[in-house]
Amino acid sequence: MTLHSHDRSYEFLAQRLDAAHAAGGNAVPVKMWTRGVPVDEKAAQQLLKTAHLPFIFKWMAVMPDVHHGLGSTIGSVIPTKGAIIPAAVGVDIGCGMMAVRTSLNARDLPDNLSGVRSALEKAVPHGRTVGRGHARDKGAWGELPPASAEAWRALEGGFKAIAEKHPRVAKANTANHLGTLGTGNHFLEVCLDQENRVWLMLHSGSRGVGNQIGQYFIELAKKDMARWYINLPDQDLSYFPEGTEHFADYVEAVEWAQSFAMMNRQVMMDHAIAAFRKAVPKPFEASLEAVNCHHNYVVREHHFGENVLITRKGAVRAAKGVMGIIPGSMGAKSFIVRGRGNVESFCSCSHGAGRVMSRTEAKRRFTLADHARDTAGVECRKDADVIDETPKAYKDIDAVMAAQADLVEIVHTLRQVVCVKG
Repeated sequence: MTLHSHDRSYEFLAQRLDAAHAAGGNAVPVKMWTRGVPVDEKAAQQLLKTAHLPFIFKWMAVMPDVHHGLGSTIGSVIPTKGAIIPAAVGVDIGCGMMAVRTSLNARDLPDNLSGVRSALEKAVPHGRTVGRGHARDKGAWGELPPASAEAWRALEGGFKAIAEKHPRVAKANTANHLGTLGTGNHFLEVCLDQENRVWLMLHSGSRGVGNQIGQYFIELAKKDMARWYINLPDQDLSYFPEGTEHFADYVEAVEWAQSFAMMNRQVMMDHAIAAFRKAVPKPFEASLEAVNCHHNYVVREHHFGENVLITRKGAVRAAKGVMGIIPGSMGAKSFIVRGRGNVESFCSCSHGAGRVMSRTEAKRRFTLADHARDTAGVECRKDADVIDETPKAYKDIDAVMAAQADLVEIVHTLRQVVCVKG
């Protein structure tokens, strides 16, 4: 796929599709902040398919962490008028980041951080119990703690209203996932900034209930396309036109799931701070600086004089002055950033480094020795089950940040010293 460079901070993806993937109509431009970082062919093809949809507003914006995704391209910003694409939001609705700065300095931490890691692992359920015969999932609460119960009371009414109209979503994990981490690339970390100040940072979303809502409405959109005889270049681009019954129901459900995700991160952070207080002998203040942001969501915003729907699939809002978080990998630095309000990107930035290879390829290519070397100095898992998250499975975070220098300014540079993975 050819990329054409211009005297701008972004590039244009060539507006063509292979004959086998031809889609009718004209495609909108695809503006890419990808100079100096790789863009795989599958992601390029996926972006162009989306660009051919008739309701895309002006152009698509592509972040430097872009890579092929299930349903829609990760690292893309999709503005739409009159329609919404459930698979573009995906199944980890409201996935995002939270970080807080404490009053601690690196010298206040114990020399051996294994106790800190253990305390965090006990405070926050993580991972998942696979198979039958288990009393409960280790990644869910057995007995609901007070903070999770209180958070659920604020969310329960909205969920019941959704479940009454769509009973299939009622079977999802709900309260017992509030304040839990999950699996895959979700994490909880202790980090140091450029002044050796201590931060807590985490990455998670709407957990089981968001997954259930996402899957259900993705399938419902596909059924609507079949019922209306709408042909698409990819069924995962099935959409709900605004004004239809399922459009309104999906907006209600996705907004609720995004609220769940935001609350999940807050409850988890509260538990992590409490555990951290017990593991570190020195009293400290928390939340001196705090950021809680989505990077997998849909929202109504005003751009170029019009009200539009913005779907950020692995992208963070970077309006002028708005704070965000761009994490690296298990062994790479992360960034607290401030948005520059670049209108060409619909005021967005990347959500991380972005994968450079699949999980399967990472497991095939890298050894435990590779992983141990690349996470040296970090108190974290060094076993075979996290090889798919090893640092070299991701793009170079410095190159990613350089490619989007006109989207955000770096406020703090963090390096992790403890990492809890699901």
